[in-house]
Amino acid sequence: MPEFKIGEKIETTDPKIEVTIDPANPLRPGTYRFQLVVVDDSGNESEPAFVNIIVRDSERPTAVIDAPRAVEVGQSFDMSGERSLDVGGRIVSYVWTLLG
Repeated sequence: MPEFKIGEKIETTDPKIEVTIDPANPLRPGTYRFQLVVVDDSGNESEPAFVNIIVRDSERPTAVIDAPRAVEVGQSFDMSGERSLDVGGRIVSYVWTLLG
């Protein structure tokens, strides 16, 4: 299967093509534009057709809190969300709430 690289043309005789993504190097979330030009048996090229494909990150991140189990009255303490993760992207904010 051909590997798509930005700006490189891939010519096939089959009207279908699979865009195979390497799990170790996936397309980042965003919009990607593909172009198709077809050529007839006389060598005439069509005007290009375009499609925009949106790669979206629809998997929810996982929140992980590291904190002490107990503290003395009047003692300050730290909590950390550093071990939280997002497989398809990156965490950009942490929203903390005291519930009771």
